[in-house]
Amino acid sequence: MPHTTIAAMSLAGADEVYLMGGAQAIGALAYGTETIKPVDFIAGPGNAFVAEAKKQVFGQVGIDLLAGPTETLLLCDDSVDAEITVADLLGQAEHGYNSPVILVTTSEKLAEETLVKIEAELQHIPTKDTAGASWRDYGEIIVVEDDDKMLEVAEEIAGEHVQVMHKNWGFFKRNLRSYGGLFLGVETNVAYGDKVIGTNHTLPTQTAGRYTGGLWVGKFIKTHTYQHITKEASVEVGDYCSRLCGYENFAGHKEQADVRLRRWKPGYDTKYYVGERNQTLLSRKSA
Repeated sequence: MPHTTIAAMSLAGADEVYLMGGAQAIGALAYGTETIKPVDFIAGPGNAFVAEAKKQVFGQVGIDLLAGPTETLLLCDDSVDAEITVADLLGQAEHGYNSPVILVTTSEKLAEETLVKIEAELQHIPTKDTAGASWRDYGEIIVVEDDDKMLEVAEEIAGEHVQVMHKNWGFFKRNLRSYGGLFLGVETNVAYGDKVIGTNHTLPTQTAGRYTGGLWVGKFIKTHTYQHITKEASVEVGDYCSRLCGYENFAGHKEQADVRLRRWKPGYDTKYYVGERNQTLLSRKSA
């Protein structure tokens, strides 16, 4: 496997490749070693130790996001059956002993059948120890009365992976706002996203989907701003700036505006104010 990964990195344009991992790799990249130069930005998922290492080096370097244990949320109506829901829940529960897997459904029948089939399936799958621990400690089945309530619960959970297996999955595509990755229709699933479907799979967890999305090319792009205005605009902006700085008692800031106003606004009278009292302390007219 490593040689195929390295080949993919080369094709993607990587000019340096280091075969290492874990918290020690994060430290090496952030601070440098005798053979590795410090980097500016660290991206990608890892275990709990990697996540903690990324948290500790943030500031020394930039990071993409802090990704915790894998989370899977299924939003289902009665158009899907328990064989599918069990496969999709346990398929992600095997990621680790603390991977939350949740089914939210409007169908009591589906909820009951899923619960029975999960217990039966856990007797047979090779990863039953890991998946069983996740299901026992972090698994949930939530029955709701309608799609609006399902949407409300999904927004509150803000799951990393959200599978919508529903006759009207377009409703959730239009209205769902808090999630990491969205998998629409029974035809797709999280394993496809893990392995082959193509969208980036480093995604926010632990409700971080409420304020950020997953890793994408924009994470590697810096946004810069610049300013340039005319003398006429400087006079117009300067009037407001001078007054605001006076209200805030920032005399030095105020003078940055006033020196330009005295030069470019004929007859300008510099006034200093104290807070909201508008008390004039000094008045100086331009020549």
